Amino acid sequence: MSKAKLLVVEDDPNLGDILQEYLSMKGYEPTLCRDGEEGWSKFKKDKYDLAILDIMMPKKDGFTLGKEIKKVQEDLPIIYLTAKNLKDDIIEGLKIGADDYITKPFSMEELLLRIAAILRRTQKSTDVQALKVYNFGSFELHYDEQYIKGPSGDHKLTSKENELIRLLASEVNKLVNRSHALKQIWGDDSYFNARSMDVYLSKIRKILKEDPKVQIITVHGEGFKLVVSE
Repeated sequence: MSKAKLLVVEDDPNLGDILQEYLSMKGYEPTLCRDGEEGWSKFKKDKYDLAILDIMMPKKDGFTLGKEIKKVQEDLPIIYLTAKNLKDDIIEGLKIGADDYITKPFSMEELLLRIAAILRRTQKSTDVQALKVYNFGSFELHYDEQYIKGPSGDHKLTSKENELIRLLASEVNKLVNRSHALKQIWGDDSYFNARSMDVYLSKIRKILKEDPKVQIITVHGEGFKLVVSE
């Protein structure tokens, strides 16, 4: 089995060296970059399974680099590292499509667990056996091609939007447990992942507004369901 390739972009020389050495020792293949511009250059030249990006960096900050990466490879998982624990940073990361968010200082064991959980989830999503097309209301989810066809045309989906809609569309008018959805798609039901899922559900709801007979209803304390009325 080939080693997972990790793009590590960290401007702190001590932390960067520790990350590179530790991840190599644990069986990964990390590429260490010292600033955002170098990270962008390395990303364009090679294919990676996951990116670990510091937020505060010279030349190009982590959020800017993350946005550029997502434009090219939307499904690449990103973990952000930051010395701050600000709500605005977390929201900004979620908007970009962060898969996880770790505040410095952190233990290497914690980072390793989070990397493993994300890679298990992304690998699992490529192996899942699913229908190719799901129909509900005026919509068609083309799961393999990762887009949804609605009354106004086609909408390209991120990998998580695709998985969320598939889960809902396979249980039309039935309650989908929130914790179950988080564990199946994100790997665990942590607070960060729950906030991330809320952001994706909001994006999906905007698409579904094209058909007033289709909506996602939240059942507080339990989960949500995709309701299709006659």
